[in-house]
Amino acid sequence: MDLEKRHLKTIDWSILLILLGLGMFSYIGISGSAAGPETASRQVIWYIFGFVVLFVTLLFDYRLYSAAAYVLYGIGIVLLLAVLKTPAINNAHSWFDLGPVLFQPSEPMKLFTILTVARVLAKRADDPDRFYHFYQLIPVCLLVAVPLLLILIQPDLGTSLVYTGMLATMLIVGGIRLKHVLILGSLVGGFFGVMTFLYHYQQQIFFKIIKPYQWDRIVYWLNPDLEAMGRGFQLKQSLIAIGSGQLFGKGVNTPTQASFGWVPVGESDFIFTVIAEKMGFVGAGLLMILFFFLIYRMIRIAMEAKDPFGSYVVAGVVGMLTFQVFENIGMTIQLMPITGIPLPFISYGGSSLLTNFLIIGVVLNIGMRKDKLRFD
Repeated sequence: MDLEKRHLKTIDWSILLILLGLGMFSYIGISGSAAGPETASRQVIWYIFGFVVLFVTLLFDYRLYSAAAYVLYGIGIVLLLAVLKTPAINNAHSWFDLGPVLFQPSEPMKLFTILTVARVLAKRADDPDRFYHFYQLIPVCLLVAVPLLLILIQPDLGTSLVYTGMLATMLIVGGIRLKHVLILGSLVGGFFGVMTFLYHYQQQIFFKIIKPYQWDRIVYWLNPDLEAMGRGFQLKQSLIAIGSGQLFGKGVNTPTQASFGWVPVGESDFIFTVIAEKMGFVGAGLLMILFFFLIYRMIRIAMEAKDPFGSYVVAGVVGMLTFQVFENIGMTIQLMPITGIPLPFISYGGSSLLTNFLIIGVVLNIGMRKDKLRFD
């Protein structure tokens, strides 16, 4: 441990204040859902544990996390393989049932992947030709592809997509060339082209690749009125609840559509809907402003980091959180298809919350050790 007074002076305290603000929104959202105040109180306990995890993370120089990156990555892969053998919960093999809590290994694996990719990129940081050839991207992409595919077969499409956001931001900061971006874009475009062809002419093959329930999410995202009381119910009720909140909301203590259970999983996936209904456009807008400033402060830390490893780590975290926030809020307002991605620091869940606090702890660690030791 090397935490000193000079480090405490350089902690980005504004991020800690933002986390407290997000905690207040989390309590309001969970208590206003069908889960009720009892579940919200448990979230407060998770928040307390989260801050403990965060401050413990600050005790150690972040370069220790670089040294342990490969080991952590290996442990994460073993956990992702092991969780596939567990009994399904909500039709997915994503959790270890530890009795009072459920542990989701895909959450800490986000940090392990970011640390590992950052270490690989940092080793090449001084090489101006590190991404001159397209094949040089393959090792980095494979590091992300392995956990992504393991999570995809759980199946958990939403969480697996988060890894693409992490990879994209880290490669951009790492100096990926424009022509390689175009090549990757062409590959993605080609994939969608092939899938379109299969859908129109070989649906048997198409539905072996895309699960029927995943396709339903796209169909009823585009037109929830096809089954307003069936497969489009969740999105339809979300839109009604958000619209009914109007400018200032119905009130934190007022019984609402969400509190009576008309907004499914309002304490988790659709917690933004609950907040918008309770607090209106103003409250929902304030929540998004908090997320904006959280991302902004992390970008500042990435720009001021004293080494490439720190910059890459924070870039990966920015990509991860930005993708999750955009997808979660977007799916509640019909901007994005519905997935099971939680809203960071807001949705109920111990694994996700503690992992996010651990990740923010690493980011703050990088920020407070950005200055080299000086002798006056």
